[in-house]
Amino acid sequence: MATPLSADQMVTALRAEGVTVVEHPGWRTHHRNHKGAWGPLNGVMIHHTVTSGTTSSVALCYRGYAALPGPLCHGVIAKDGTVHLIGNGRANHAGGGDPAVLRRVIEEDYGERPPAPRHHEGSTGATDGNAHFYGFECVNLGDGKDPWPTAQLTAIERVSAAICRAHGWSAKSVIGHTEWSDQKVDPRGFTMASLRTRIATRLGAAPAPPAPVPPTPTSPTPPKTTTPRHQPFPGAAFFTERRSSPVITAMGRRLVAEGCSAYTVGPGPRWTEADRRSYAAWQRKLGFRGADADGRPGQTSWTALKVPYTD
Repeated sequence: MATPLSADQMVTALRAEGVTVVEHPGWRTHHRNHKGAWGPLNGVMIHHTVTSGTTSSVALCYRGYAALPGPLCHGVIAKDGTVHLIGNGRANHAGGGDPAVLRRVIEEDYGERPPAPRHHEGSTGATDGNAHFYGFECVNLGDGKDPWPTAQLTAIERVSAAICRAHGWSAKSVIGHTEWSDQKVDPRGFTMASLRTRIATRLGAAPAPPAPVPPTPTSPTPPKTTTPRHQPFPGAAFFTERRSSPVITAMGRRLVAEGCSAYTVGPGPRWTEADRRSYAAWQRKLGFRGADADGRPGQTSWTALKVPYTD
């Protein structure tokens, strides 16, 4: 059992594990603590959203809906591996579940998977999982066909490991919603046993901090290092037929480097249909589908592209 991580501790733990974090406005004070206990914490629960599209999924999980107000989790893990933090405190994500499963998670003494759950929200003897688990929703339709991109699965692994590392838990403190309630099937499309294996491997090989560069007699101070500067997202309205900018050229070159080129000539500074088709290929490479892969740049896909800064 553990005291919940503070907002600052959560962000620090995730970033230390290599997670790309986006802090949704208001997330630090967004919770359902007035409805019940939040802690002590015993584990991490993984879900799928049954939605597509990062922006709409984050918005839904933040606000919830009439029958189930938000936050519906603590973070949303997008297809590109970005983690959007939306809640800090009690969240409506786990609901009622099996106390026998909770005991095994606390003891971390089960085999490949916890015992099959025999309880759910509203059943006699169910335990309130919202008080005991961090919850992360992963953008996926949950139909068994919607793909799980490598970036997203790696982010789930990193998020889970980060929280386990912060609390001193093993990978057996991470379960799926389907392992908690006999009425749930999420996450669907990969096995929790395989995820726990990945988490255990990561926890057993903590990255060492980089060694300092010692000064030399001819260099009294360590050599400076420079961090690559990336072009901030200029906004969706930037990309129009009338726009001409070196930013668009830099974007096109990155798309070519990523193997997402629909150019016959170029790329050049003016936004064209070839730019749009190339960017749509990039969105599909990240795992976006439908309207989310229309070739119009958005914040998440732009950040992942890492367009070099232009003066």
